[in-house]
Amino acid sequence: RRGGRASARRLRVSAGAIEVLSLSAQDVEAIALSDGDVLAAVEEALRAQGNGEVVLEPREHLVPDPAFEGHFNLLRAYVAPLDVAGVKVVGDYVNNWKLGLPSELALLTLYDPRTGVPRAIIDATEITERRTGALTAIGAKHLARSDAKILGHIGARGTAFANATMLDRLFDFDEIRVTSARPESRQAFGRRLEEALGKRVRVVETWREAVVGADIVVEATRLAQPAPLLETDWVEPGALVVPYGTMSAVELSLTSIMDKIVVDDWGQCRRGRFGALRAHVDAGLLTEETLHAELAEIVVGRKPGRASPRETILFWHRGLATTDVAVGHRIYERARERGIGSVWRYR
Repeated sequence: RRGGRASARRLRVSAGAIEVLSLSAQDVEAIALSDGDVLAAVEEALRAQGNGEVVLEPREHLVPDPAFEGHFNLLRAYVAPLDVAGVKVVGDYVNNWKLGLPSELALLTLYDPRTGVPRAIIDATEITERRTGALTAIGAKHLARSDAKILGHIGARGTAFANATMLDRLFDFDEIRVTSARPESRQAFGRRLEEALGKRVRVVETWREAVVGADIVVEATRLAQPAPLLETDWVEPGALVVPYGTMSAVELSLTSIMDKIVVDDWGQCRRGRFGALRAHVDAGLLTEETLHAELAEIVVGRKPGRASPRETILFWHRGLATTDVAVGHRIYERARERGIGSVWRYR
């Protein structure tokens, strides 16, 4: 699809003339990155981070009005091996489902890091969902037991589907259990996964049913307020727990049973008002000294991942702007190759 006066293949940057590629949700869907593409892009971003080849700023938040029960996240990064910088703005609104809207809606802008010239504006809602699933899966590749066969997934938000499908791609689970607050959402989530994976998915009513006995536990809830709903006693020795809800859903005691705690970026995990382990950081239960590693350090071999089947490990990810930029850049390059998107005259 073409728009403006130029195709996506022929973007122009010259004195007094800059053209920007615009990619809608439909354009991103048409490009159809595979799960393998997304996983590769996210791993590339992690390697760059581990090698010190990124600038990754802690996210900022804008809460327009507490009565709206939502906020905006602002994520910013530069990925040197890709020669691109980017900024993503994503809304996070807990009651959007009542309006038939995704809880997270995002826009990503990409820039030439040498001149500041904008290259693209992209609907990043799908990018947000899939890069999150890829980060969950890559974390599990390094931190879960290799023989993990039971997944317990709490929450049916937009990122949930990518979590489950990308994890199953790596582990081929014997059992997948899912639950969420609303019966209709968890039933729909279970049906969608069954159709995508071609295997039975257990839809359970309670968090306890999802967690007890699971080898990998993912908590991806959408709570309005922090609430300790995932009990520490439910977690099996040797499990990997991945909590990343905006509002904490775990007990303060959760970190006390962990042999290792890994994060995606300590800079953003240690600050801000949101996050699954926010209370643990504020209480001094998670510090730079007690933290085992950032995932990128493990990916590049600077620190070890799982060392024993007996280790109980927690991986907390808040979302890496570098992965948004990497996946967005891959979409941008594919769009230019195929002439997809609308080109508009910036100036």
